[in-house]
Amino acid sequence: MSKRIVSISLGTSERDLTQTVHLLGDSFELVREGVDGDLSRFSRRFLELDGKVDALGIGGADLYVFSAGRRYTFKQIESLTKGVQKTPLVDGSGLKNTLEYDTIQWLQREGVVDFCNAKTLLVAGVDRSGMTQALAEIGADVTFGDMMFGLGLNVPIRSVARLESLAKILLPIVTRLPLKWIYPTGEKQKVRTPKFGQFFAEAQIIAGDWHFIRRFAPDDLTGKIVITQTVRDADIQLLRSMGVKRLVTTTPLIGNATFATNVMEGVIVAHLGRKVSEITPEDYRQVIGEMGWKPGVIELGD
Repeated sequence: MSKRIVSISLGTSERDLTQTVHLLGDSFELVREGVDGDLSRFSRRFLELDGKVDALGIGGADLYVFSAGRRYTFKQIESLTKGVQKTPLVDGSGLKNTLEYDTIQWLQREGVVDFCNAKTLLVAGVDRSGMTQALAEIGADVTFGDMMFGLGLNVPIRSVARLESLAKILLPIVTRLPLKWIYPTGEKQKVRTPKFGQFFAEAQIIAGDWHFIRRFAPDDLTGKIVITQTVRDADIQLLRSMGVKRLVTTTPLIGNATFATNVMEGVIVAHLGRKVSEITPEDYRQVIGEMGWKPGVIELGD
């Protein structure tokens, strides 16, 4: 049986991609469709596709972020997608809380990345709660860039406790702001504006959202490890030109690209055929295990 998963992204249409994969006895057509930051088109496409595909993904934006066990909803994205009634709607948070947690643990356990003996920059911790939790459990030396890369403030966060205390104060406010104030959409995803370079320089491992990394990282990342998602061949070439030693992708490499967590979450939801609210972390992990998913590890340099 063939299933169709469509991610509607607020990002640039230049990153659009369609791939067919065969998993768990099914054929999945995976589609990423960018709307170049056009909010009206973004909302309209969800309504047009509702009931016509097996899962809809929210791309280039979060519907939910998590901190200290609490879920915070971005009101603008909720409003733009509230018309979806028939098709399961996902934003990738189910996989960020499970697959990305397991990815960090696997990398440490298998000796692919040693977080205990290297400094890590996680560009946005509340956006990657699974990574945040796993790094804390491992005892990694982490700088969280939420204030710097999300709000433009030179405020590095050096502990999960500090991250959670700031999140409790700020997220009820931030989630009511227009998304474009805190995250690159449309053409802005193609613009590089390096910022806070000292924190990239001091880190041996750079992890988290690709668009934040691409936008703010300096040109020189010689010898560093990057852990992210949603890369295209051009992104891999960019990282190679920066001198990155190793790229780890949390979602599988399909050809020369990876799809975002919302797309891969859509695969799992469509396979299970249940409401998103009924799917548990154990369900996600079981299907991930059945698929044999492992992080993609690409050696880019010496």
